[in-house]
Amino acid sequence: MKIYRLHKKQNLPITVDEAWGFLSNPKNLKTITPDYMGFNILSGADRPMFAGQIIQYMVTPVLGIKTKWVTEITHSVNKQYFVDEQRFGPYALWHHKHFIKKIDGGVEMEDIIDYKLPFGIIGQWIHPFLVKPKLEEIFNYRTKKLEELFGTY
Repeated sequence: MKIYRLHKKQNLPITVDEAWGFLSNPKNLKTITPDYMGFNILSGADRPMFAGQIIQYMVTPVLGIKTKWVTEITHSVNKQYFVDEQRFGPYALWHHKHFIKKIDGGVEMEDIIDYKLPFGIIGQWIHPFLVKPKLEEIFNYRTKKLEELFGTY
């Protein structure tokens, strides 16, 4: 059983309040997701984030295949961090930690994603050719989009 990790950090010239206000609102995920993924929230984004919140999405991550993705916000500490875990979707495991930390002149945002692919050895084989590059592309898009919205550090 191979578990992979994606780790990204980004500094932005905004306050912790601004960063938390944007990142903790599930509706803003569509803004920082590439359009080709057809991201659409089905339910659960009608109130501010809280531990136990279930959010359902429809997304087209690869090869034009529409997938329902259900996540649960398992932990949330106001203006510090939150964790979302996949309950149903394309991964065998998806555990995504979002941290926000005040730094001189802005905030540091850190994402740590631990994930496992389905299909055993086949999943491990396609990881370096399909999944890893796609995740890198999505998070690079997010970096650029957040810089467009809030400026560069």
